[in-house]
Amino acid sequence: MSDLNGMYDDQLEKLEELRKQSGLSRRDFLKLLAAGGIATTAAGANMYPADVQASIRTNAHIVIAGGGAGGITTAAKLTRWLDGARITIIEERDIHLYQPGLTLVGSGVYSGSDVQAQNADYMPRGINWVKDKVASFDPEANKLTTAKGQEISYDYLVVATGCYLDYTAIEGMDASLIGREGIGSVYNGVEAALATYKESQKFIERGGQALFTIPSTPIKCAGAPIKMTFLTESRMRKEGTRNKGEFLYLSSSGILFGQPDFRELIRELYEEKGINYDYHHVLKSIDPGARTATFSVQGADKTYDYDYIHVVPPMRAPDVVRDSELSWKEGNFAEGGWLEVDQYSLQHRRYPNVFGVGDIIGTPVGKTSASVKMQAPVAARNLVSLIAGDELEARWNGYTSCPLITGLGRAALAEFDFDYNLIPTFPLLNQKKPSWLWWQLKVRAIRPFYFQMLKGRVPA
Repeated sequence: MSDLNGMYDDQLEKLEELRKQSGLSRRDFLKLLAAGGIATTAAGANMYPADVQASIRTNAHIVIAGGGAGGITTAAKLTRWLDGARITIIEERDIHLYQPGLTLVGSGVYSGSDVQAQNADYMPRGINWVKDKVASFDPEANKLTTAKGQEISYDYLVVATGCYLDYTAIEGMDASLIGREGIGSVYNGVEAALATYKESQKFIERGGQALFTIPSTPIKCAGAPIKMTFLTESRMRKEGTRNKGEFLYLSSSGILFGQPDFRELIRELYEEKGINYDYHHVLKSIDPGARTATFSVQGADKTYDYDYIHVVPPMRAPDVVRDSELSWKEGNFAEGGWLEVDQYSLQHRRYPNVFGVGDIIGTPVGKTSASVKMQAPVAARNLVSLIAGDELEARWNGYTSCPLITGLGRAALAEFDFDYNLIPTFPLLNQKKPSWLWWQLKVRAIRPFYFQMLKGRVPA
C-alpha cells in the first residue's frame, strides 16, 4: 500500500508542475482534471463539496457481483451511506486492471505494472470478499450460486460483471493469436497489450498494410480503436518509416465516431495524416497464416491483405447474465444479453431490488471508467433510497468521457451524454482541439484519480 501512496504523491507533484505550466489557478486546474471524468479529493479535497449523504440504518444484505471499477466504487459509496448493512463482493481476481491504460501499454507509453494493482488494497473495509465468480442468478428467489457451489442469498443485488470479449465470434480468431502473425489487440489485458506493442513495432519497422477494426456490437471504450490507429501512425512517423506504411481504418457502421463534433475531427485528422478509412466493414474471419482478413460489407464479403491488424473483438454480456432472467429479452440490447436496467436510475426494469453498473448494463452509451464515476453514485444512492422507502431521484444522464488521443503527445477531450450533446466540464478551454494539455491529462492525471474513485473519494 505504501508503494501506491508513493505513486500518488509522485503523480500529484507532477500535476502541480503541469498546473504551473498551464497558467491556471489551482481551482480551475482541478476543474480541468474533472473534465477527464475523474476528479480528485487527494489533490484538493477542499475544492469540492463533500460527497456525503446521511447514513441509513439497515441490516440488509447487499451482494455485488463483480469487483472491477463498477463493483468496488459502488461498494465504497454504500459503505459510506449505510450503517449496519452487510455487503458482499464476489470477485475471483486478486489483480485489479486499470483498463483505460491498455491503449498506452499497447503503444509503449505505459509499462504493464502501470495498469495493475492489488484488489485487496481497494476493497472497502468491513465488506465480505468472496473470491469466486457467479455461476447463476435466481432473481425470483433473491439468490445466486457461485462457481464453487456456494449459494448466496441477498436482499439487494448490484450486477457489475463487466462484459465478455468474444474473439471466437470472428472465424479463425483466438485470443492466443495476439502478438503473432501480425495480430494485435489491446483489449484482452496486460499481456495482450504488451504483445500488441511488440507486434505493431515490427510493422512500424518493416512497413506494409495496417488494418484497424471495430465490431458492430457495443464495446467498452469505443474510442480505443481510433486511438490505436492514431498512436500507431504517430509512432511510425516518429521512427521515420511512415512512408513504408499504409493505414486503413474500417468502421463497422456508417460513421467514424458517435459524437458529431469529434466525428468530424477524426475524419479531418485521418485525411491530414494519410489514414484511409471506409464504412460498413464487419470483420468476419481472419486467416493468420495467409495474413488476410475478410469483412462483411453490406451483405458481400471483401478480403484484405495485411501486415498488421488491430482486432477489436465483438462484445456481449457474460453467459451468466445473458442466460439469466436479468438480461434484456427484447429490443436493441437483447442480442448481446446485456443487463436490463432503466438507463437513468440504473434500477432493473423487472426486479426492483437489482441495480447495474459498468460495462454490463444495456444502455445507449456508458462503457467507460468515466461513466462508472457517474453511474456508481447513482446506483448506490438509488439503492439507499429504496432501502429507506424514498423515491429514487438520482439520475445518470449518460455522461461519458473519452480522452481522444490523436498521436503521441496530443489528445482532445470528448464529454457527452445519451444524446451526444457535448457537456464539457471546462468550457473555457477548447476540448475539441488536440493539445499537449489533454495528453497530459490522459497520461498523468486520470490514473491516480481512478484509484481514488475506487475508494469512494471522488464526488460525482
